[in-house]
Amino acid sequence: MAEAHEGAESRPRPSGRGDRPSVGESVAPLVATLVADAARLRVAVSRGLLGETLIDAGAKAPGGIEAGLRLAEICLGGLGRVTVESSSATPRWPFTLTVRTFDPVLACLGSQYAGWSLSHENYFVLGSGPGRARAAVEDLFAELGYRDDSDRAVLVLESDAPPPPPLVEKIAAETGLTPDRLTFLYAPTQSLAGSVQVVARVLEVALHKAHTLHFPLERIVDGIASAPMAPPVPDFVAAMGRTNDAIIYGGRVQLFVTGDDVAAADLAARLPSRTASDYGAPFAEIFKRFGGDFYKIDPMLFSPASVIVTNLDSGVSHHAGAIDLALLDASFG
Repeated sequence: MAEAHEGAESRPRPSGRGDRPSVGESVAPLVATLVADAARLRVAVSRGLLGETLIDAGAKAPGGIEAGLRLAEICLGGLGRVTVESSSATPRWPFTLTVRTFDPVLACLGSQYAGWSLSHENYFVLGSGPGRARAAVEDLFAELGYRDDSDRAVLVLESDAPPPPPLVEKIAAETGLTPDRLTFLYAPTQSLAGSVQVVARVLEVALHKAHTLHFPLERIVDGIASAPMAPPVPDFVAAMGRTNDAIIYGGRVQLFVTGDDVAAADLAARLPSRTASDYGAPFAEIFKRFGGDFYKIDPMLFSPASVIVTNLDSGVSHHAGAIDLALLDASFG
């Protein structure tokens, strides 16, 4: 275990991970392979001023689809797989990202979810990846009853620049690690890798909405989801819009749950994006309509278009929602 950063252990920390896997340890070989393959993946690896490892996957480095797939699997804490497949469900946009995990709640909510708000002066990002579970500063981790005790922390940032040194110091303090034990992977939404890793959140979005709807997380046994690859575009708002629309209007998910069919049917009925009041226009248009205030948008919009909830106890599957090809085409161009 690395020496703790000064003052980091002075505050209470959630209980340990018990018999659940360490997302930090699970992701370590993925990060090592990414670094070893950096040249052929067209990513740039360097050391920051405090000794932190920086991996540019799409800012100044060109990156690409494969780099995005690697980022997405690192976001999942090494507990999932992201593949590119061809699908007839979206005929004009046939290439689809499919996500499956070994432990959907831990992989998606405990690691992939962009839940850690990080900022310093004009730099602001939401942190994803297994490093969130090492810090465990979000209330969600108390609910999950999970904290990672890996001796390294890895964060994925949707950004065109690495975190500034003061923010690195803050993250080191929160994780209880020295900066040389931190790794930051970053790529903007406008890049190929950034676009891929955002769309690969299609399963996580479904899990997060199920949590928002107060469906018991312990009843979600497994899940699989897919969404069409969003074509990148240089404008940030347009790029953000396309990655959201890939999920909102083109995403498909199947969740496998336990319990009674009434609750499973209710989850299926409420989960699709079309239940949101703001459904019906490309996301970039919705974003501009609310003056660029992300938090004024109906949060129920952030979910897949088409949903199947299969109850493992009864064998009954509940279907709801549908892909909206017209709105997908309006967004993608």
